[in-house]
Amino acid sequence: MSRGRWRDMAAEELQQQYSPSRWARRLRGDAAVRAHIEAVTAGTQRARAGTRSSLHVPYGEADGERLDLYFPAEPSETFPAFVYIHGGYWQCLSKDASGFAAPPLVSRGVAVVAVGYDTAPKGHMDAMVLQVRRSLAFLAKQYSRIRGIYLCGHSAGAHLAAMVLCTDWTEFGVVPDIRGAVLVSGLYDLEPILHTYVNDALNMSWEVAQRNSPMLCITQAVPAAAACEVLVAVAQHDSPEFRRQSQEYSQALRSAGWSVSLLDLATVDHFDIIEKLSEDTYILIQVILNMIARG
Repeated sequence: MSRGRWRDMAAEELQQQYSPSRWARRLRGDAAVRAHIEAVTAGTQRARAGTRSSLHVPYGEADGERLDLYFPAEPSETFPAFVYIHGGYWQCLSKDASGFAAPPLVSRGVAVVAVGYDTAPKGHMDAMVLQVRRSLAFLAKQYSRIRGIYLCGHSAGAHLAAMVLCTDWTEFGVVPDIRGAVLVSGLYDLEPILHTYVNDALNMSWEVAQRNSPMLCITQAVPAAAACEVLVAVAQHDSPEFRRQSQEYSQALRSAGWSVSLLDLATVDHFDIIEKLSEDTYILIQVILNMIARG
């Protein structure tokens, strides 16, 4: 299904393609979304109870501009940081349901950072992208013990993480040491979203969608970018459009000289592909730990 194929879809088909809950395996529709929110919220509560953490750290003035940091019990002089950007179609979820991956990572010496941002309708797309970029600049300036940042985003969060990869850092006065990015079941071309229910809350114009589409702002890999390893992960039970976007974005990055791999995860859907990051034995956690070890 090549780029542009979505233009030929009937309105109902397009809505279905961009409704992840219609493709979920365990439950469908709102029940799938509720189950997902419950899973990541419970996982985050467990992480907060069992991990040394600094919660609600402000990186800016806006209400949503807060970070949760989960630290290894006995951090070494320097340590890598896994920075997680939540999904929720840019309009739900928060950092308070984003710490669920901390237990298997902090136990191996990796700090976990959950990024908050102002979701729609309060937040708009340009502002969300800027907030996430500013959160990375804040980390780089304030936490000198962090040795290497490994970005991870799910769904809308993968989109925001991908936008971080095409940042011109000169205006931020710092270049974060981003050594890896794990983009899970993401969206990299926002134009189809304009024609779905998702845009009711976002209220994006065509121009906003264009300038915030990672597919359209890929930079040629300079040595620093080439050293950043990118993993694009997609679920077997993601919709064909989500799968197409992941495949085409990974190909575009590779063509621009980035170090990128595509991981197609069997048996999972759009929701449990990320929920299972709370499990020590989950293949994606193992892949992330291997990426960090290489970095």
